[in-house]
Amino acid sequence: MARIDDLLVAARSRYRRIAPVAARAAHDAGALLVDIRPIEQRRQFGTIPGAIVIPRNVLEWRLDPTSEFAVDAARRSPPVVLCCQEGYATSLAVATLLDCGLTDVTDVIGGFEAWAAAGLPVQPLD
Repeated sequence: MARIDDLLVAARSRYRRIAPVAARAAHDAGALLVDIRPIEQRRQFGTIPGAIVIPRNVLEWRLDPTSEFAVDAARRSPPVVLCCQEGYATSLAVATLLDCGLTDVTDVIGGFEAWAAAGLPVQPLD
């Protein structure tokens, strides 16, 4: 049985992760920036302006453009950048989305914490 660290390494070997500044540039260029963090983390640490929130437990249904439950933005099949608190949960989520057939999906190295540390915009949860 694989350990979680092995699964994480395997997941990350399948795609190229991007730094927070590159994630911001991708979002500015039209990529869908998706925050998968639970509300407790968004309340405590804040949010990224312009990111859409899709809870991890429904992520695949909301981002698969063929799903009847897909968000409208996913139906355009834009590049997708996932963000969690520290960049671990999104790595596993990207691997799952790749398995679902999405091809242009990545995550933010270091997650929200790295985004905020880079001085990129954050705001309190409304």
